Amino acid sequence: MDWTRRLLSFSVVFCVLQKITHTVDLPPPCNSTIYCTGEILHHVQLAKIFSDDKHFVDMGLLDNPDKIRTTFLDLLNSSTSGIVDQKKLIQFLNTSFTQPGKEFEEWDPLDWHKNPNFLSHITDPELRSWAADLNDLWKSLGRKISGKVKDLPDRHSQIYVPNPVVVPGGRFREFYYWDSYWVINGLLLSEMYDTARGMIENFLYMVDSYGFIPNGGRVYYLNRSQPPFLTLMMESYMAHHHNVTFLRESINLMAKEYDFWMTKRSVSVQQYGKNYTLNRYYVPVGGPRPESYSKDYELAVNLTAGAKQSFYSELKAAAESGWDFSSRWFYGSTNTLLDTKTSLVIPVDLNAILCRVERTMAKFYTDLNMTNEASKFSTALEHRLEAVQAVLWDESLGVWLDYNINDTSRNQNFYPSNLAPLWASCYKNPAIVEKAVSYLEISKALSYQNGLPTSLKETGQQWDFPNGWPPLQHMVIEGLEKTEYKKAKEIAFSLAQKWVTVNFDAYKKYNAMYEKYNVEGDGKPGGGGEYEVQLGFGWSNGVIMQLLDLYGSRLTSSAISTPFSWIPFTLPLLIITFWV
Repeated sequence: MDWTRRLLSFSVVFCVLQKITHTVDLPPPCNSTIYCTGEILHHVQLAKIFSDDKHFVDMGLLDNPDKIRTTFLDLLNSSTSGIVDQKKLIQFLNTSFTQPGKEFEEWDPLDWHKNPNFLSHITDPELRSWAADLNDLWKSLGRKISGKVKDLPDRHSQIYVPNPVVVPGGRFREFYYWDSYWVINGLLLSEMYDTARGMIENFLYMVDSYGFIPNGGRVYYLNRSQPPFLTLMMESYMAHHHNVTFLRESINLMAKEYDFWMTKRSVSVQQYGKNYTLNRYYVPVGGPRPESYSKDYELAVNLTAGAKQSFYSELKAAAESGWDFSSRWFYGSTNTLLDTKTSLVIPVDLNAILCRVERTMAKFYTDLNMTNEASKFSTALEHRLEAVQAVLWDESLGVWLDYNINDTSRNQNFYPSNLAPLWASCYKNPAIVEKAVSYLEISKALSYQNGLPTSLKETGQQWDFPNGWPPLQHMVIEGLEKTEYKKAKEIAFSLAQKWVTVNFDAYKKYNAMYEKYNVEGDGKPGGGGEYEVQLGFGWSNGVIMQLLDLYGSRLTSSAISTPFSWIPFTLPLLIITFWV
């Protein structure tokens, strides 16, 4: 049986297992009876002592877990109501836990440079000064995990990694998987090669330790991942700092992570009488997410026991996608989180990412003169290209669309992710580019002042309208720019100018970088979702640096209008003026 057929048989077996898992109890998010399951987690989170559930599960323990559980159970058993008095609960927390953030050591990155070379490519003096500020921010976002986390792992939810990390910022005090791709790209432009390599080594350490890379650096993330960017991180590193020895040392672990996605997150789909293997997000894990315990618990309170476990699993799959949460995953009548069915979706962007991973791995193995492995990934790429075109391409709209496994339909709604195959070069026919650009123009997504909306639906979820997110802007811009189509390149620059402008205006106004921005209005951070908008911010900094590096001679800090942005606002005025 050849390599590709083995992957297909894995997929079929996994589909059968998936159907079984929904009929039995699902495993918990992790093995910790304090951070992932148990009476302490349940009572503390439902007491809502902290405004953010993540606060509690990021606290450290002052004693061993067994003693702390015993102390709590004594409190609980002494209560006649079955609920610990809130004052006693707060006292218990104060005497048994440390505040979040105590697991870090002081760290001053030795490879930080005040004037990295990319700054000299930025013509506009205000943008150049701003980019220098962003370069400074890496120092404030850097973290080194204390050795005590390694020595006493059961007293911390933080997962130990050997090298310092750059975190997103705000409530996100640990590394996050897909965020780190744009962080690393920014670090490389800042010539912080040691820090960037250290972060990649941390992710390789995760694969070696757990067989995959978790969503983030906490034990409560240990049963879900995020979009698989490890190989593309290495691609970025090699482009800036070619190191064949490092590549050779790392290639087996990159292949191991790829195998995780192909054995644990693949699914077989029949289209036009042929079976295709593609990938999805799928987390067969029960219980509320520990970092959002009270919200998940309350959402599911009226569901049956079996439906609750399925619902919790779907929420975690949405978290694995990075899009937590969005109408993109809704299939139902309530138009709320209760309709979340992430595991039914074959997402365009996930498969585009894996398409680029397969192409990059084939190149890496070729560079290492490992011809058999290179051939396997070249074959996998050919199958992926065929599958993406057969299953996800919609000829009537001229773009790729998410595919629903259950009702064998494509999601007709606009998402920037629909254009991800341009970014991944996951197509064969160049004529497709013109069709995808026409789709983008007709979609009305270009009409917003501050960039591409995440969707055109306003649901109150943060991965919906009116929010624009840095990674989506960058993937679309880079995808359009790398084509040979003039109009695509013009739109790419227009979108880059819009995104730089809204980030710059908000920075001037608030002296901060945010995780997301509102695509309407005069430059303000985004909103919605489960928590207040966070500042910092790792991937926002990285994306802006990349855009300033790409278009530094053309971007301006005082752009009033850009191509394609004036039409919907000015044309009606011109018509009225002419008529009068």
